[in-house]
Amino acid sequence: MNQIKSTFILTLILIASKSFAQYTDVINSNRPGVSRSAFSVGTNVVQFEVGPYIINEKRTPALKTEVDGFGVDFAARYGLIWEQLELNIEGTYQNDTKTYFSNIPFDEDRANFKTLTIGAKYLVFDPYKNAEDDKPNLYSWKANQGFKWKSLIPAVSAYVGANYDTKNNPYIAPGIEGFSPKAMIMTQNNFSGGWVFVMNLIKDRIGTDQSDFSYILTLTHSFNPKWVIFGEAQGIKSDFYADNLFRFGGAYLWSKDFQLDTAVTFNTKDTPSVFSVNFGMSYRLDFHQDKEITNEDNGTSVMEEADRRSRRNRSNNNNTQDIQKPKRESLDFD
Repeated sequence: MNQIKSTFILTLILIASKSFAQYTDVINSNRPGVSRSAFSVGTNVVQFEVGPYIINEKRTPALKTEVDGFGVDFAARYGLIWEQLELNIEGTYQNDTKTYFSNIPFDEDRANFKTLTIGAKYLVFDPYKNAEDDKPNLYSWKANQGFKWKSLIPAVSAYVGANYDTKNNPYIAPGIEGFSPKAMIMTQNNFSGGWVFVMNLIKDRIGTDQSDFSYILTLTHSFNPKWVIFGEAQGIKSDFYADNLFRFGGAYLWSKDFQLDTAVTFNTKDTPSVFSVNFGMSYRLDFHQDKEITNEDNGTSVMEEADRRSRRNRSNNNNTQDIQKPKRESLDFD
């Protein structure tokens, strides 16, 4: 009975630890959209996210220009050491032609990285960890789908990174080159019914002539385990560039390690007007293994402790049988 009880308790602990880990059974992508989730991909998971796009920008007042071209957003993410920690490299490369409609129209061919950043993200607060009321109610579908006030408390992650800009980059302010810091706060609320709200607050190229501040608000809704739609608003403000961008699109989970997505991006001004269409994909190499939970009192793992107790119980039982056997023999009157 003690062995059965120990095994049952061990199973509950392992299930609980898995449900509160960063790792998920299906791919956890930042796509669709450009916001970053508060949660990492999980330890020993290598994930690639890429999104080719076409772009058209028109500036109508004063100096009339038009940009036509294509580009690609990309990211590589890796969960390292702790479930809460993620290392990543991400960026945007664009190739386009900018046409100036002056007295003598002319074209300028451009190609470079709009952004190229390496950084690390760490989950500093997880409201879903050890949350007793997050367990599903096996007797009430309504209770599982109803609104929970605790869902208003978001998970929070912090990000620090470094940009790298080449000299004479046509997509950034003149005179900026080399490395510059980047910092970000990411929050995420998981609501019932498949709704997720993500907010990013970003300070980019800190200390340069293009020290951007931006925010991203993303609302995602999953209809079922395969399909998801999203809407997103992004605001950017600096002395070099300011804009308000809107995105809408969706994603399809092809398999537990592969996702496809698409989105359109536009704004509401003409300095310049922006219209972009992208098609993206995310793929992960899953080498994740659940870590054993350690007993804080003696540093041993729960599995080791259970095995040790099991061996001790078997030994005690054997010893009891050995002690009792002579007694049974002493009662043999033959």
